[in-house]
This record gives sequence, C-alpha cells and structure tokens, in this order.
Amino acid sequence: MFLKGKSAIITGSTSGIGLAYAKALAAEGCAVMINGFGDANAIEQERAGLEALSGAKALYDAADMSKPDQIAAMVARAQSELGGADILISNAGIQHVAPVDEFPPEKWDAIIAINLSSTFHLMRAAIPAMKAKKWGRIITTASAHSLVASPNKAAYVAAKHGIAGLTKTVALETAIHGITVNCISPGYVWTPLVENQIPDTMKARGLTREQVMNDVLLAAQPTKQFVHPEQVAALALFLCRDEAASITGANYAMDGGWTAA
Repeated sequence: MFLKGKSAIITGSTSGIGLAYAKALAAEGCAVMINGFGDANAIEQERAGLEALSGAKALYDAADMSKPDQIAAMVARAQSELGGADILISNAGIQHVAPVDEFPPEKWDAIIAINLSSTFHLMRAAIPAMKAKKWGRIITTASAHSLVASPNKAAYVAAKHGIAGLTKTVALETAIHGITVNCISPGYVWTPLVENQIPDTMKARGLTREQVMNDVLLAAQPTKQFVHPEQVAALALFLCRDEAASITGANYAMDGGWTAA
C-alpha cells in the first residue's frame, strides 16, 4: 500500500471515472474525500466501501463545483479532517451539445465553471499545503477533446483545451516544489452515463445497439473499444508513484488511437 498516510480529493467521484479513481487510491491505503451528486444512500455505501478498502478515512463532501466558496471549504475540510490533500484529482464535468449560434449562454457558463474554472479554484486552494510538504500529485481529467474538436461542443472543447493549458502552466509553476501536474485525456469511456444514452440513440436514429456503439459512439476510436474507468484510474495511480516524479506537464491520451491521426 504505497499511498498509506496520504490523502486525496477526487471531484465528480460518486460514479464513473471518478469513483474508479477513488477505489484505485483507496486500494493503496489512501484516505479519500469523494465529491459529487447522487442518491444519498448509494453515496454512503460507496464511502463506507472505500473506508473498508483503504483502512483509512473516507469522507464525502457535497461541494458544488460551480461555487468557488464551496470548493475552498471542501479543501479546508480535507486539511482539517484528513491532514490535507496530498493528491488532487479534478474530474467533475458536465456536457451540452448544440451549434454555437444556438448554444444557451447559461449552458456555456455552467460548463466553463464546472469543467474548467473549478480546477483553478481547487489548485489554488490545495497547492499551498502541497508546497509546505514538498510533495503533491495533481491530476486533471481532460478528454480527447483537449486535443481535437468535434462540432456542437463549443463549451466542452474550449474547457478541455483550457484544462490542458492550465495543467501545463501549473506544472511549470510547481516543478521545484515536489509537485507534479498532469492530465489524462480519455476517449469514450464505458460508464453508466454512456450506456444509458444507447437506447435513446437507437430509437432516434433507427439503429441497432451494435450500430450505435460502433458507428456513432466509437466512430472516432480506431480500436472500436471503449476505454474502461479502471484503465484511466490505473494510469492516475502510476502518476502518484515516486517513479513518476519526473513526469509533469504531460497530457496522456487514452483514446484508442482517436487523436493519433
């Protein structure tokens, strides 16, 4: 358990990729603070499971990632109850799809706030304690859309390109403090959110399940395979190791070859 004695904040971690991050860290003895929305009983079950897995504390914080004051309060709580956030994984995100001339301004504002600005507020609050310890790991979940664009996703693509730039900038600023800052850019990941979109797409387009998966969702991924949350989490776990101390400012594509062209 190489993360015993360490603690982590993972945002957007009540399901999907974020929960996979939390489980991977907890399995190595890390105390974790999860965050996100969902059914209270289901969240408590996951929290208790993480505590049993790690043998350390596991906390849940309901901070809204669009609210800077709540983000600051969550980081302060991690400091007081977990001894800080040695590892920060910024993963919360939302999506809206529409042509730019029809894109609701309030949706743009919400996506930029949650997908991009929240990461700035998290870093700003968490880095002082990392500097004091001379050790820290910051990992941001970007997307293949941090490297390439798709139509009708102006806010999402702008936010993810912004995450890639923010990651590189903060990596340079913290390089002499024992802190690494990297982002992981997955393609389509097999999560409940993606799986639940399939029936509606089948109905709307008159396609079979296999056609939706291969010709719609996986059209851009040469492997024709979904990325799995556990694969993303395994890379994040490696980036927390001492062997990864010289890896900073990197953007790791994990997209089945989507961005290779």
